[in-house]
Amino acid sequence: MSEIPVLDTRAPAGLTPGSVAANKLTKRLRRQAGQAIVDYGMIRDGDRVMVCLSGGKDSYTLLDTLLYLQQVAPVSFSLRAVNLDQKQPGFPEHVLPEYLADLGVDYEIIEQDTYSVVTEKIAPGATMCGLCSRLRRGILYRYARENGFTRIALGHHRDDIVETMFLNMFHGGRMAGMPPKLKSDDGDNVVIRPLAYCAENDIEKYSRLKQFPIIPCNLCGSQDNLARQNIKQMLVDWEAEDPGRSERIFRAMTRIAPSQMADRELFDFVGLESDGPTDS
Repeated sequence: MSEIPVLDTRAPAGLTPGSVAANKLTKRLRRQAGQAIVDYGMIRDGDRVMVCLSGGKDSYTLLDTLLYLQQVAPVSFSLRAVNLDQKQPGFPEHVLPEYLADLGVDYEIIEQDTYSVVTEKIAPGATMCGLCSRLRRGILYRYARENGFTRIALGHHRDDIVETMFLNMFHGGRMAGMPPKLKSDDGDNVVIRPLAYCAENDIEKYSRLKQFPIIPCNLCGSQDNLARQNIKQMLVDWEAEDPGRSERIFRAMTRIAPSQMADRELFDFVGLESDGPTDS
């Protein structure tokens, strides 16, 4: 199989290095990431942060932003970029090592053939994303634990978080999203999402401005009609009809009123009684 092509990342017209628009975009992303880190206590003084780098626009932007914040933050923390080479046929193995070496960043490439496992277990045409994600997460969590990292940084952004909530609502029958900070199920790792306040559209523009060598996924990313893609398109259509709607939905996820919902585990509806008549 031929090598997976690295995507064209030329900056869009009007967004050139040093331009007013480019400076505003850069400052906005860095400000939003810094605010998310502060709001959720994502990084403490002395933390060892493992930055998961996939070769996509989100993880490149995450690493770039954390490298900047590392220089200006009031706390000291270390970074290591970690990529999992899943041995997909045609994967351009040289791209990330060359990019990271040029940056002078501490990094490691983990090589593990999850591609063969996924293609063996999943029937042709079926969705591979779930199993692929679980295998990747397990390998990265184990690496973080064995190497003493105190934080695992992922590149999920605001739109990912909103999409996940709708996926869980429409297909799982529950209201759950993708929190900016969480403890892993095994209790050994703390996962952070510093781009939680950042819009995907801004990240797309930034990745093209910076000309990151984007590597597409030819395993999961090439599958059409996935539930997440349908949700994504729904949100794109909503945003076109009503600009700012996705941001408002995300803001609503940060301002939940348990007594105005219907979850009996979160609010004592059974014990809810009036205070009785007031004295006149």
